[in-house]
Amino acid sequence: METIRLTTAQALIRFLNQQYIWVDGREMPFVAGVFDIFGHGNVLGIGQALVEDPGHLRVVHGKNEQGMAHAAVAYAKQKLRRQIWAVTTSVGPGSANLVTAAATALANNLPVLLLPSDTFATRQPDPVLQQVEHEHSIGITTNDALRAVSRYWDRITRPEQLMSSLIRAFEVLTNPALAGPVTLCISQDVQGEAYDFDARFFDRRVHYLDRRPPTERELQSATALIRASARPLLVIGGGAKYSEAADEIVRLAEACHIPVAETQAGKSTVPASFRYNLGGIGITGTQAANEAAREADLIVGVGTRYTDFTTSSKTAFDFEGARFLNINVSRMQAYKLDGVQMVADAKVALVELIKQLDGYQSQWGDRIDELKSRWLAERERLSHVTFAREGFRPEIEGQFTQAELNEYADALGTELTQTAVLLALNEVVPADAIVIGAAGSLPGDMQRLWHTDAPSGYHMEYGYSCMGYEIAAALGVKLAEPDREVYALIGDGSFLMLHSELVTALQDGVKINVVLFDNAGYGCISNLQMEYGIDSFGCEFRDHSGRVMNIDYVKIAEGYGAKAYRVRTIEQLRQAVEDGKCQSISTLIEIKVLPKTMTKGYLSWWNLGVPQVAKSPRVQKAAERHYERLKAAKAY
Repeated sequence: METIRLTTAQALIRFLNQQYIWVDGREMPFVAGVFDIFGHGNVLGIGQALVEDPGHLRVVHGKNEQGMAHAAVAYAKQKLRRQIWAVTTSVGPGSANLVTAAATALANNLPVLLLPSDTFATRQPDPVLQQVEHEHSIGITTNDALRAVSRYWDRITRPEQLMSSLIRAFEVLTNPALAGPVTLCISQDVQGEAYDFDARFFDRRVHYLDRRPPTERELQSATALIRASARPLLVIGGGAKYSEAADEIVRLAEACHIPVAETQAGKSTVPASFRYNLGGIGITGTQAANEAAREADLIVGVGTRYTDFTTSSKTAFDFEGARFLNINVSRMQAYKLDGVQMVADAKVALVELIKQLDGYQSQWGDRIDELKSRWLAERERLSHVTFAREGFRPEIEGQFTQAELNEYADALGTELTQTAVLLALNEVVPADAIVIGAAGSLPGDMQRLWHTDAPSGYHMEYGYSCMGYEIAAALGVKLAEPDREVYALIGDGSFLMLHSELVTALQDGVKINVVLFDNAGYGCISNLQMEYGIDSFGCEFRDHSGRVMNIDYVKIAEGYGAKAYRVRTIEQLRQAVEDGKCQSISTLIEIKVLPKTMTKGYLSWWNLGVPQVAKSPRVQKAAERHYERLKAAKAY
């Protein structure tokens, strides 16, 4: 047996360079690069290996472990899970900072390889710097916190363990049904330990992403179900996007006269302008899609997990009369809502269904066009909502008084409404641009109002809705799509949570655009709080004197070296976007917007932990309304 003497870290990097993925006849490297922050736990191990021979791997030095891991997650999402980045951190706090990003990846079924360092395998110097200690077990380290948020987790305490662990890891990373974060914790002393590795371990490995076809039984059951329905509705989830099933969805919808609704993950799979596309569904959905959901007698879920935001906490559909057909590569997801299961690749399944449904037409008639036309009129109205110092009625009514809204207008120096700004932005960004969102009120506005015909032009992390994802994600998306303009749409709350990878983008010359909507607070949580009768508390950014804070985010961006713009009018917004297109460095557009001017809900309901005991009559009444609505929801 031929052997190669390498350190564990060197063997890891050599192996990563030899992993390839095969999709539809095309073969490509599976691991594109490594994000790193070096500390004492990895700088002499994986760090030395990357300096000595990185191979084709691009190396980017992050500024926050959570941020660079989010960039890796976003890269995998934009690449439709067909290429990944690895992330290496030091022990202790570096490893702990990965937990949020790992959970984000797990919730979204996105592959990322996390390589946190671990404490000494020999235990000779225990307890080492940044090591936590437990009285009941010396074997527990910070990295055990990653077990709950990893699809596969392992600890490497001997060099030879690396081989079997990596084989298992890449099976998970390339598995469309189980894709998610893989965490391999490598003891810091073991990273530098040498071993005579079998040379065959480093042969080129190709991981095949084969499209699973439906069985004949599944196909016949699904065909019979659709043919028996009068008003079927296609609900397009992230699995449809990853499968690249856009053409098949369009063909099926046109041939059979079936409307289409999108989840947050599925949006931009088919063009917004497509006649049958009624837009987002559920809590952050459009009036059109949610009306269709109530009227449908068959829900065909294509690659969706049916989260509470898609189902409006299981109230969006006629659960008494409607049936469900679930097309998903994951058997677990296909079982949801008592649906008929088709465990198959979305693209292949739809190709077969189109053949079987020749001649079938739904009974929607002109209703699809009517629903879409009415929604477009509402969208147009929202684009013209303007502030007035007297008699102004924001979209979120009955929460802030006119005096309070005037106070915000004066403090922030703006009269811009959030819906008007978003729709104006939609008009001026390039047609092939990619917009990114994750948390706050913007995901609702974006799912309802943002129109794009560009494939994967809408990148929303709403499986975990992780504040701070947006700017880090913009870095990852731009690495995945270097020829497209990338815009991170972010609220001030999320910006303050995490924006350090803006510095990484500037350092590496990766141009991203940050569009910051500043309403001086946690706007969507304020809405939720006050909707349930609770006085405004903890969600407004006011100083110790009670004054609305006006933070100068332009100075922050300029201090980092970005090109920054202050926007207080729609015309200034247009000018900023146009000028930003010409820049070669990253940009930030600071837009002060008034609170309570985001979109409201349309025929949707959200089940939350509502207080059953309260002193306030308003809270009591809100709770009564909530639990009365819960009676109409599907119980499981």
